[in-house]
Amino acid sequence: MKRSVPLEHASAFIDAKINELGDWRGKMLAKVRRIIHAASPEIVEEWKWNGTPVFSHGGIVCTGETYKNVVKMTFAKGAALEDPSGLFNSSLDGNVRRAIDIREGDKVDEAALKDLIRAAVALNQKPKPKPRRTSSKRAG
Repeated sequence: MKRSVPLEHASAFIDAKINELGDWRGKMLAKVRRIIHAASPEIVEEWKWNGTPVFSHGGIVCTGETYKNVVKMTFAKGAALEDPSGLFNSSLDGNVRRAIDIREGDKVDEAALKDLIRAAVALNQKPKPKPRRTSSKRAG
C-alpha cells in the first residue's frame, strides 16, 4: 500500500493537479477547495491513493476527485449527514459514503455546501462510542 504524501507537500500537489487539468474541472476543483476552506479553515489537505485530494479534520471530511465528465466530492461519512438541500446525488445506495457529482455548467450552492462540510467536521469531532466490554469471568 502506498503512503500518502507528507502534509507539507499535499497542497502543492493539489495546486499542480488544478493547473494540469487546465479546463472546467480544474476551475471547479479550485472553487470547491476554496469553499471547503471557507467552511472550515482548520481543514488539512492531504494527497492519497495515487493522486486524490483529501480534505480532513479529525478524520476524512471529503475527497475532491476529477473524472472526464465530473468533479466528485465524496464525503467519507455522508450517509450519517443530514442533507436538507439535496446536494448528494451519487453513491446514494451505500451505508457510509455519499457523493456530489458536479458536471460542467452546474452551479454550486455554496451556502448549502458549507453547511454540509461543517456538519461533516462536527461528525468527525463527536466522541467515538467506547466498545462494550464483555465479561471475562468464567462460570464456576
